[in-house]
Amino acid sequence: MLKLNTLSPSAGARKAKKRVGRGPGSGSGKTATRGHKGARSRSGYTMQPGFEGGQMPLYRRLPKRGFTNIFKVQPVLISLSMLNEFEAGTTIDQQALVDAGLIKGLNVPVKVLANGELHKALTVKLAKLSKGAKDQIIAAGGTAEEI
Repeated sequence: MLKLNTLSPSAGARKAKKRVGRGPGSGSGKTATRGHKGARSRSGYTMQPGFEGGQMPLYRRLPKRGFTNIFKVQPVLISLSMLNEFEAGTTIDQQALVDAGLIKGLNVPVKVLANGELHKALTVKLAKLSKGAKDQIIAAGGTAEEI
């Protein structure tokens, strides 16, 4: 009968680990399959990512153009339809948007785009307003001001 204590892998399924550096009689002593000289024969050697054995690496072979401006700040985009959740006559600024949960923090510029329709008269005081958004806010009876 087959029981857990009688289970064993079939013949040839498990292979013993090659034990290197265990003397000349083992057949893989002395240099322990590492060869004689060079970086790979030394202890502590790790190949750097992208290293191609001395060949010019791919990241240096490809052409480069332009640069990435690390100081660029992308504004958070808000649609006009999102402003409909505010009461009529409300002043909308950064703090009001944070309180409503529309943006995460006070230190990012906000731009209002003319996506959707605005049905209430609101006072909008934000960093950027698109021309279409400004026109729709004024048409709805509100005021739009860029600060």
